[in-house]
Amino acid sequence: MSRPRLRHIAFVVRDAKEMAAFYTSRFGMELFHTDPDGSHFVTDGYINLALIQQRLDGDVPTGFNHFGFQVSSVEPYLETLEPRPALRGGDRPFAEYRAIDPEGNWFDLSAHGFLPPGAGEN
Repeated sequence: MSRPRLRHIAFVVRDAKEMAAFYTSRFGMELFHTDPDGSHFVTDGYINLALIQQRLDGDVPTGFNHFGFQVSSVEPYLETLEPRPALRGGDRPFAEYRAIDPEGNWFDLSAHGFLPPGAGEN
C-alpha cells in the first residue's frame, strides 16, 4: 500500500463565491466545482480547497472543517480505524468515506481522489 497523500482541505466560509474569487485571482487557483448550496471548490492542481458555504440555519461555525487523504485503497482503513469510517452518501464527486481522528477531527478517505474526473491528478 502506498503512503496516503493529503489532497483536500475544507473550510466553512460566510461567502464561498467571494472566497473562491480571492483564491483564483490572487493565487491562480482554478474553480472546478460549485455545489447547489453555493459551496465552491478550487485547486492548485494538487490540493483542493473546499469553501463550504455557511448556512444561516445551520450550526456549523466558520473556519476549519475537515481534511482528506487520497489512498490507493480504502478497504485496509475500514478494518483498522476506530470508529470505523462511514460511507458518505449523496452524489458528491469526491470523498467516499468520512472518519475521525482521536482528537475528534474529521477527515475524508478517497481512492479516486479529490479532483473531478479528468482533472489529471498525479
